[in-house]
Amino acid sequence: MSVATRSVPTEAEVLDRATTENFSVASLVLGKANRGRLLAIYGFARLVDQLGDEVEGDRLAHLDDLERELDRIYEGGLPDHAIMRRLAPTVRALDLPRGPFIRLIEANRRDQRQSTYDTYQELLDYCDLSANPVGELVLHVFGVATPERVTLSDDVCTALQLLEHWQDVAEDRSHGRVYLPAEDIERFPDDDALMAFEIDRARALLDRGAPLVGTLGGRARLAVAGYVGGGRAGLDALAAGSPKASKRSRLLATLTTFARGR
Repeated sequence: MSVATRSVPTEAEVLDRATTENFSVASLVLGKANRGRLLAIYGFARLVDQLGDEVEGDRLAHLDDLERELDRIYEGGLPDHAIMRRLAPTVRALDLPRGPFIRLIEANRRDQRQSTYDTYQELLDYCDLSANPVGELVLHVFGVATPERVTLSDDVCTALQLLEHWQDVAEDRSHGRVYLPAEDIERFPDDDALMAFEIDRARALLDRGAPLVGTLGGRARLAVAGYVGGGRAGLDALAAGSPKASKRSRLLATLTTFARGR
């Protein structure tokens, strides 16, 4: 079944969620060109997630179709789905690597096969597929991707993915998925102690990657400060018993991170 069929999300449905979920406070002032390119990447990531989580029928087949659509872009052809047509100019203008896009697809293939994680290392391996590629692509959008920066970005993105998992524990369970590592559940039978441990671990990972901000300037620095600051605000809120941080707290954390460079 082609990803162009009505059985998959429309461009409007994907972009509505991509804008809501992926654009930080800081990213609103990053300029039209950067916003368009980032939205193309976030739209792809959102489409992959929706194909892996929400469509009916053979989700693996949908993901295979999407990979073929991606191949068309890299071969110079015209993909079918509007989200992929939106992505194509960004891929070609910036010469974006294919690998991060493939890893995002593979993360959703893994979701079809695996619903629980025995160890923290298994979860980290999953985050390397499901989250880290987005950070790498963002660095490419700003023309600042280096091996050292990608390593720091991976820490930031994994921490943000962990935060999202800890915010959505109940929702994930309702869909038959448990991202809390089994080894941690066994170690901390008390739910409050378990979540405190996971929040602290995500915070330490975010702090380890935060010096990425200080290696950047201009709009790239502002964008990454938005991700790090938003993550810190989210972790603080979760630790205080709130599932989400307020816009004000995210803005303050972003400005503080931008000024400190970490």
